[in-house]
Amino acid sequence: MKKFMFLFAMFVLCVSSVFAQQITGDYVESRNMDVYSGQCYANSEIGLVGDQAIVGWRIAKGSWNGVALDGLHIVGITKGADTLGTPEYTNAYPAKSVLIVDEKATPAQREALVAFAQTMGGEMFDHIVRTETAPISLTMEYHGEHPTAATLNAGKLAAIKTRPITVKDKICGHEEVLFKPLTPTAHVMPAVAEVDQFAGLGLGVTWSVNSKRSAFIGNFAR
Repeated sequence: MKKFMFLFAMFVLCVSSVFAQQITGDYVESRNMDVYSGQCYANSEIGLVGDQAIVGWRIAKGSWNGVALDGLHIVGITKGADTLGTPEYTNAYPAKSVLIVDEKATPAQREALVAFAQTMGGEMFDHIVRTETAPISLTMEYHGEHPTAATLNAGKLAAIKTRPITVKDKICGHEEVLFKPLTPTAHVMPAVAEVDQFAGLGLGVTWSVNSKRSAFIGNFAR
């Protein structure tokens, strides 16, 4: 009987942990470096570019730290010390970051969104130099279960607009997805960032990058 009660208690604990902080939604990122590339081309970028990134989430459903975040967004912009996402070759940290929080969020939701982004982004958001609020929208287009295009707008501060990769985007002829997304994801696809733009303060730099094979689009689950 004691063994049965112990196993039942462990089962309840496991189920509770699964549903306690389930959070899902859409995700997009872009950096100033190709993620879909040939090795020869990638070698020419590592250590020279890839130190700037924009990541954005739309919470479809779920909560963080007990606060419901359904329908809200948060965007993070990072300027690394070196190329991001290539720890075997470069050390991008410490990095400076700016967070843009959905203007529709309450004070409690803003705090939860920041905590969510810091957990998902890890070292990217260890040093936040500025936090802004703005109207944010993230729309995703799908073909079946596969994401095809995404559009992110965070007021006048940051934007990403992507399109699908085509055969015309091949340079080396043997391109593949050489790098992983900068944050945990469930299912993402590489894409061309027609627009990758940051016009805010805090990082000592602004940018506008166009038509680079630098984006990931899809969804996340945590």
